[in-house]
Amino acid sequence: MILTVTLNPVLDKSVSIDKIVPDQKLRCSNPICYAGGGGINVSKGIRKLEGNSIALFPSGGANGKKIEMILSEAGISTQIVPVDFETRESFIVNTSMTHQQYRFNTPGEPVSSEILQTIFEKIISFKPEILVVSGSLPLGAPMNTYAEIAKLAKTLGSKMILDTSGDALKSAAESGVYLLKPNIGELCNLVGVESLELDLVDEAAQSIIEKGYCEVAVVSLGAAGALLVTKDSYQHFPAPPVKKVSTVGAGDSMVAGMTLALSEGKSLVEMVQLGVACGTAGTMNPRATLFKKKDGHTLLHYVKRKNKI
Repeated sequence: MILTVTLNPVLDKSVSIDKIVPDQKLRCSNPICYAGGGGINVSKGIRKLEGNSIALFPSGGANGKKIEMILSEAGISTQIVPVDFETRESFIVNTSMTHQQYRFNTPGEPVSSEILQTIFEKIISFKPEILVVSGSLPLGAPMNTYAEIAKLAKTLGSKMILDTSGDALKSAAESGVYLLKPNIGELCNLVGVESLELDLVDEAAQSIIEKGYCEVAVVSLGAAGALLVTKDSYQHFPAPPVKKVSTVGAGDSMVAGMTLALSEGKSLVEMVQLGVACGTAGTMNPRATLFKKKDGHTLLHYVKRKNKI
């Protein structure tokens, strides 16, 4: 069973307009709403691949109800922790003349220790085989929040996949998780250097495994694909060449593919192949739509040809 955890969910509201001009009344399209936040996006990606997961997140106000409705209509199971404040929202403006995107994110309200404790208890009650923790920490959450979840995962025997950044990433990594998906910048933070040449990424990733930060590292290399690193080996998976529309959400798409493959007992190589295919497919679509199943499967054939098992 796959459980995704989103501590900082968001309702994305997207509109289109010809161009942005200051000090004028601008007429835009009717907004399209999407359920967002790292773990929620992973659950959405898993569902696109016809897999199943449970999305656990705090929810409050009209925005929270909208997120719940969107996920329900998509056939995604949810476990809600009710809160007495409005779930945060983001506002996205796409310009048709300049093909630019403007993203306005609100911080949301602080979460209490009681809300976090309820989320911890939900995780314990589910005893998931795979626990995906993805996205930013909300206001009010201690920096070691993900580290506490990592400790729970070990107690439960759950394979925890972590996709976050900054101090929250380092704190959780020091507690040890099954799989980390850092980009090069995040990997630099974990090993304490300002930058890394590409030919040193594998060595750096193996060093965090040796420290006990994770059993498996999948380093996202952007347009260059991904690097699978274990204690004993590493392998590069080039990304298929595609016309990119937006890279936002590509990481969540990648985690969705890897999580589903892992839950189906696929090898680590097959796991990363599906992850790279879905992540690349995610760049072919607007921000909140993640990827299309058809694109993911088409690109998977390319990735498999480049990396034969």
